[in-house]
Amino acid sequence: MKQAYARSIPAAWRRIARMFVALGDEHRQRILLMFERGERLNVGQIVAASTLSRSAVSHHLRVLREAGVLKSEKVGKEVQFWPDAAAVQTALAAVQDYLASHN
Repeated sequence: MKQAYARSIPAAWRRIARMFVALGDEHRQRILLMFERGERLNVGQIVAASTLSRSAVSHHLRVLREAGVLKSEKVGKEVQFWPDAAAVQTALAAVQDYLASHN
């Protein structure tokens, strides 16, 4: 048993954990699933397609962006969001590598 990890999670795993925590919420899952391949959406578009208030959507977008699930760019007065598939794939690969090394 590696007792060092019983008290402290390595920094790399903390980043991965934030991503999985962000993806653990059903509202955030629905927001992520709204994106078509290569599509960028702004807050207004996501609000119009969801049952959430603008402030709730903004909160969920912030959580997803800070976790590395979404990227964003300000274009004029709007902020556009799109999924960062590479970051999510990297997180999943790290978990797969860990599991593979422990079989």
